Amino acid sequence: MKRICLKIQYDGTNYSGWQKQPNKKTIQGEIEDAIERAIGEKVEVSGSGRTDAGVHALDQTAHFDTTKPVPTEKIAQILNRHLPDDIVIKKAFEVDKDFHSRFSIKKKCYCYKILNSANKDAFLASRVGLVGKKLDLKKMKQAAKLIVGKHDFRGFCSANTTSLTFEREIYFIKVYRKKNFVYVEVCGNGFLYNMVRIITGTLVDYALDKITLDDIKAALENGDRSKSGQTMPPQGLYLKETIY
Repeated sequence: MKRICLKIQYDGTNYSGWQKQPNKKTIQGEIEDAIERAIGEKVEVSGSGRTDAGVHALDQTAHFDTTKPVPTEKIAQILNRHLPDDIVIKKAFEVDKDFHSRFSIKKKCYCYKILNSANKDAFLASRVGLVGKKLDLKKMKQAAKLIVGKHDFRGFCSANTTSLTFEREIYFIKVYRKKNFVYVEVCGNGFLYNMVRIITGTLVDYALDKITLDDIKAALENGDRSKSGQTMPPQGLYLKETIY
């Protein structure tokens, strides 16, 4: 038996997230079905983490174990023949048996893409979050400085989270503009349910004078979700990089 690591890119628009669910179309389910059709073996694919419905990935990492003598260098090509066009295996390679795509990870980086325009764009509707009023990047960076570091992030996750611990470390947050787009990159050692979308919403709401720096401090110090910002829509979120 050998363990195969996959590097995956996908557009999450048409899926109910990464995790396999009964009677729902998911990324994990599509990949497992493709593996069964391609090599004739039913396997379980473990991902580096769950992305929500509508969220995209530029670099998702997953692994599975196989007993089939399929040449590793051909696995990506073979699987891509059996996958829909919005899911692509970028690379497949063999890893040690003790490698785990979720538990071996050191850093995970997300990017949230905002169309900062008064007008919608029909061709980007499923790939950006829309903010109509012009964002003050200086204020967004000011708020980001408060969030970087090791904190209890219970004030930055959705109420229906299944996590039992809330301490996470954010290594950096980058905020920058390219034409009509504002990008928020967040890198950390792990994330709670909707945490990146709420962090981004907090920066946006502070830039729009909907919350204060004291509100953000309260969310960090007291875990008060009502003091942090909005949960940005899923379509603007991309899993950018998984680092081991």
